[in-house]
Amino acid sequence: MTGKSVLNRSLYAAAAALMLCGPAGAAPRAAALGRAVAPAGPMAPQERAVIDLFQRSNASVVYITSLVYRQDIFSLNLLEIPRGTGSGFVWDEGGDIVTNFHVIEGANEAQVTLADHSKWSAELVGVAPDKDLAVLKIKAPAGRLKPIPLGSSKDLQVGQFVYAIGDPFGLDQTLTAGVISALGREIQSASGRPIQGVIQTDAAINPGNSGGPLLDSSGRLIGVNTALYSPSGAYAGIGFAVPVDIVNRIVPQLVAYGRVTRPGLGITAADDAIARQVGVRGVLLINVARGGAAARAGLRGTKRDEYGEIVLGDVITAVDGEPVRSSDDLYRILDARQVGDTVKVTVLRGGEERTFTLKLQEV
Repeated sequence: MTGKSVLNRSLYAAAAALMLCGPAGAAPRAAALGRAVAPAGPMAPQERAVIDLFQRSNASVVYITSLVYRQDIFSLNLLEIPRGTGSGFVWDEGGDIVTNFHVIEGANEAQVTLADHSKWSAELVGVAPDKDLAVLKIKAPAGRLKPIPLGSSKDLQVGQFVYAIGDPFGLDQTLTAGVISALGREIQSASGRPIQGVIQTDAAINPGNSGGPLLDSSGRLIGVNTALYSPSGAYAGIGFAVPVDIVNRIVPQLVAYGRVTRPGLGITAADDAIARQVGVRGVLLINVARGGAAARAGLRGTKRDEYGEIVLGDVITAVDGEPVRSSDDLYRILDARQVGDTVKVTVLRGGEERTFTLKLQEV
């Protein structure tokens, strides 16, 4: 070994000793090690409850990709091009999937991805654009399908905790949390008609969350996330969901008939929350459609008088003797009838009770 090599080795050894020993006279240091992990404390009960809720519910949530056909101008072959994405949830073990109408609007085909990441081609069962709802069907085995538990939206309270699960920006199985910010909101559906009684929440709802479930703290479906209010198109603290009571009336009809075919009166009713605010117990008529069943029978909607003051319309309190205390009562009664049936409608008008006979129309 040359003298130069011996010198280099000596220099390396001295440098290593200096790094280990630190400043002159200091004791040698042990090699650097990671710090010890502190023991975890117990989770808060609310934290544990949210984790359990997600683990119970995420298997019911699906990811939806809508596809459109485009023709390759060179080969003339039809190509499937992704049009958009959204969320949805399993309605039943028959493979029915609920989502928003606007998620699949204009699509030639749709693909559903379950929580286990299996992908299934979906066929369209039916749509209700006025409520921004649609039903798809996949041929997955029942064992892969976990129907979502249903709750009720008629007794919701501003301030109660809610949770949204969906696929914002394509990031599947995303949980966000918040509260009910307001009730009785009105938004515009994909068809341009208003959806009344909508739930407002500050749980983060972003593009891709549409069609996914809004859950209460028991993990029950209370709404279908349908829209966010944001000039930029991203989350801004205000999101909306179609109430589950509407969903539970519409979806069974879409599954059975492919469209909404229910008997009606030809009226527009005030949301129950608004009716309660003005001290009404029953269904307050906002508008009576010209030429409709109610108009022909003589029912009246809300209007303004010659001085601009609001004059409340008729309040339906019973149908065929069955009490009507809310919109749910009215829908429940009408759902048991057929288009063309004759019913007796009892209303309060100016504090006086009156009864009208009318023939139900299709709505």
